[in-house]
Amino acid sequence: MEKALFAGGCFWCMVEPFEEQDGIVSVLSGYTGGHVENPTYEQVKSQTTGHTEAVLIEFDPDKVTYESLVSLYWDQTDPTDAMGQFMDRGDSYRPVIYYYSDTQKEIAETSKEKLEESGKYQDPIVTTIEEAGVFYEAEEEHQEFYKKNPRLYKQEKAERAEWEAANSKGAK
Repeated sequence: MEKALFAGGCFWCMVEPFEEQDGIVSVLSGYTGGHVENPTYEQVKSQTTGHTEAVLIEFDPDKVTYESLVSLYWDQTDPTDAMGQFMDRGDSYRPVIYYYSDTQKEIAETSKEKLEESGKYQDPIVTTIEEAGVFYEAEEEHQEFYKKNPRLYKQEKAERAEWEAANSKGAK
């Protein structure tokens, strides 16, 4: 098994698209990249810990490639917005691809270059690619949020889509 770690706004909306893929063993919501040990949701949300909300994905590389997960990641985020994602604003919602190996780093960088060259976005791609550090699992109520709170999750997704439609600055 291998791991992938992505930050792309509120982790509530990042879990379902990855869980639906063949070869995914688990998707955990949590926090990474900050300076506070064992942060809570409220601490991270306060924008004072340096963490991003992220999803840790365990996957079977014989069934799904890291490259395909990176490709799916791009579809879940606005890679032109460094200060948040959709209506989730602030440093804890910034887009980051974290890597666990030189191979993952190379795949992420190549994928980012291809996205930049594709012309899909008018604005620059600002998603960063950073070495993975300590990952802290979020509180239980944030795990598989889309299953536990389907009504609120649908509302969150709808608001995200509305915000994207009204504010899509990067897309052609």
